[in-house]
Amino acid sequence: MAGIPARKVASAAAIGAGGLIAAGLTVAGAAFGQGLYAKRTIGVRNQSAPYADGLYGPKKRGTSIRFVMLGDSSAAGLGADSALDTVGARLAQGLVDAADTPVRYINMATVGAKSVDLDEQVTRALLVKPQIVTIMIGANDVTHLTPHKRACDALGEAVERLVVAGSEVVVGTCPDLGTIQPFLEPLRSVAKVSSGQLSKQQAVAVVEAGGRSVSLGSLLGPLFGSEPQEMFAADRFHPSSAGYAKAAEVLLPSMLDSLGLDPIDTDLNNEPIDEGVSSMTVAAELANVDAGTELVALDEAEQPDGDAKYWVRALRRVLRPVRRAEKPEPLSTDDYSEVAAM
Repeated sequence: MAGIPARKVASAAAIGAGGLIAAGLTVAGAAFGQGLYAKRTIGVRNQSAPYADGLYGPKKRGTSIRFVMLGDSSAAGLGADSALDTVGARLAQGLVDAADTPVRYINMATVGAKSVDLDEQVTRALLVKPQIVTIMIGANDVTHLTPHKRACDALGEAVERLVVAGSEVVVGTCPDLGTIQPFLEPLRSVAKVSSGQLSKQQAVAVVEAGGRSVSLGSLLGPLFGSEPQEMFAADRFHPSSAGYAKAAEVLLPSMLDSLGLDPIDTDLNNEPIDEGVSSMTVAAELANVDAGTELVALDEAEQPDGDAKYWVRALRRVLRPVRRAEKPEPLSTDDYSEVAAM
């Protein structure tokens, strides 16, 4: 399926929940009016995301896993009813249950962040030497009309820095913004196209940089679209606690595999469906259409042409609910000392 070039999507995209909302040439008047409506409806979020940092599974034995979350307001958990309902807290609890060891979780995501802001987040994250980093980013790139190439270059650079430093990296690609209720037509269709195109390009950038990409939009989009009252928070823009629980279901299996951990219910069939090997661009198209597809670069020995950048394996992992996090213990000052000194 041929994709629409990013430059054309960017020129047509007319989304701006936090700033001026412009329109594409063909839908200028209508999209501008719908953009103003969306801006008024969503409003400005002055509150902070729930604080979820902590030592999860404090009574477990063994060396703790250092887990860091990077990205935007969705990664920060804005819209969740409590810290224990955020996607990061649920993922931390999932790691505890699978590894049977404590997990030191630090969230460095910031509300309103775009992909170019990952550079600073990564610099701070590297100070705590995380074993695994999960990134959720992209929505603000779409709403602020960031050129897709610029956004994906920044994401790829962030992933590469983390991988070179020894971290496993899992990236949840841009969600389907066409499900956001305050976006009416034609704005909703433009948002859907733009976010879908960005998601595909993000997948390519992540895998080429050595990370794992997991498509969120294709899996969560239909669910968020059919159950908006449950999946969205009160502002109808950010996910609710139930929405974050679904996102955790999609991300956790890839995180566990990257760390060599078995799923909790090992008595059940947890083998992923192997969609086969294909070129990067074809696999990215598949991931954007097929629910929750994970893309992983082949080992050098498996490469059909010896080039790890262009051939990948597409997997659809078994998804099961991730339980609500148990209350963690506060982290010590040593966990933050170097980060706070920046």
